[in-house]
Amino acid sequence: MSRIKKQGFTLLEILVALTVLAVAMSALIKSSAENAENATYLRDKTLAHWVAMNVFTEIQIREKWEKEGSVMMAKREWFWTVSISETGEKELHRLDIHVRLHVDEEPIAVLVGFLVSKTETSSFSG
Repeated sequence: MSRIKKQGFTLLEILVALTVLAVAMSALIKSSAENAENATYLRDKTLAHWVAMNVFTEIQIREKWEKEGSVMMAKREWFWTVSISETGEKELHRLDIHVRLHVDEEPIAVLVGFLVSKTETSSFSG
């Protein structure tokens, strides 16, 4: 009688292959989720910075300064606050602009700028 050689994989080989595949797929899914989260963070950070720069530009061209407000950008409402402090120089003011997605959360972006103006900080409304 001749022996018939069976071809195929053993159950152990299939289990090992499935384990390797499962580990690789879970690493791929985790990496994709982290990339999506980072892209969202960078988008929000960029938009918040643009909002802060727009607020700074408005302060530069207006005669009356505002302490806080909100603006729509990219179909979202952004909340900003400005604190203006003296620098020791008569006409030089320091502006700290904080931009948030929600009123009660930490700022996503903070822009610090300096403004030369003859306007007193007493004209700071809000």
